[in-house]
Amino acid sequence: MSFYLHIVLSFLNIEKMTEKNYLFTSESVSEGHPDKVCDRISDMVVDSYLSKDPFSRVACETLTTTNKVVLAGEIRGPNINKSEIIEKVRDCIKDIGYDQEGFSWKDQTKVESHLHEQSTDIAMGVDSKDNKDEGAGDQGIMFGYACNETEDLMPAPIFYSHKILRLMAQDRKSGVLKGIEPDSKSQVTMEYENGKPKKVTSVVISTQHSKELNQENVKEIILPYINKSIPKELLTDLQKSEIYINPTGQFIIGGPDGDTGLTGRKIIVDTYGGAAPHGGGAFSGKDPTKVDRSAAYVSRYLAKNVVASGLTDKCLIQLSYAIGVSKPLSIYVKLAEKDHDKITEVEKIIKNNFDLSPRGIRELLSLNKPIYEITSSYGHFGRKPTDKGEFSWEKTDKTSLFKKV
Repeated sequence: MSFYLHIVLSFLNIEKMTEKNYLFTSESVSEGHPDKVCDRISDMVVDSYLSKDPFSRVACETLTTTNKVVLAGEIRGPNINKSEIIEKVRDCIKDIGYDQEGFSWKDQTKVESHLHEQSTDIAMGVDSKDNKDEGAGDQGIMFGYACNETEDLMPAPIFYSHKILRLMAQDRKSGVLKGIEPDSKSQVTMEYENGKPKKVTSVVISTQHSKELNQENVKEIILPYINKSIPKELLTDLQKSEIYINPTGQFIIGGPDGDTGLTGRKIIVDTYGGAAPHGGGAFSGKDPTKVDRSAAYVSRYLAKNVVASGLTDKCLIQLSYAIGVSKPLSIYVKLAEKDHDKITEVEKIIKNNFDLSPRGIRELLSLNKPIYEITSSYGHFGRKPTDKGEFSWEKTDKTSLFKKV
């Protein structure tokens, strides 16, 4: 072997090693984060209209800042009094846990609603008429992803980031976790070896707290949530020096009083923590005729069933749509194995067995229900389906189709 050929082959081997061995980080934010307060309120509006008319059209954006909430957007559906919506906004804020000087569910926080009727031009493109099937509410690309890193077929870093904050919120609301306020963030970094999560190398948790708690108090009461959330075998080599709890030293002013919030600014938190692409569209505040939401859900549903069938370790699916057109323009499948025949077969199964028009997706996953408020925090994916129809896209009831490949 020549010297130069040896150098080239060594370089290629290093490149392959780099692909398999790496550090990867994902973050989550709690329901009390300003942007998540907005997502919650916007999804409450969606649920409010769908509960009265399952075919309502809703596109709601929310803004929050110090003692103010502003709603804006387009609606086509039943008449709901502005006062009823405003009262429900206050219910959301109360349930999250805000009763602070700068942001509260009480009257000191002003709530404005500027919701109005949907554009007739958009309605014309979406509505079914004569021989025309219902079209997509907008153009766009949507991705779904699944992998076998966790029991819920989610990437490990985002899964554990969510779990830490979810457990903290449960204990805060029940009164077990005292002195901790609603606004929190988490971040988990994992080392991957041969493409599989091997261990956690760092954890960051920043949480709003009362004036009565100092830095050491906060560390002491938050540290156990790392151990509760992440399997012991992934924490064996985690050094205390790599656990950062409120690294700025103090976090008393938080929530919308500390930072303005907007609907749809945490789309990577909502999906796969950066482990898979995101089409760009947010979910919250949109009824299921918007393919930003419904097609992202069905993409996850398909990818999860592919992985749950045992066919592959990872599956990425992309769908694309044009406004007013019912069928997807393209279906793209990527598996962990670069097996062209296997990928072609999966694409064929999807095309032959699933109606991926907006109407077909809604009927397949029963999306015309008030099931969205609960999705607004701790991720839209990797959750347990409920009897109410929430997280129906997390079911693995189509694995038999893909086991044939």
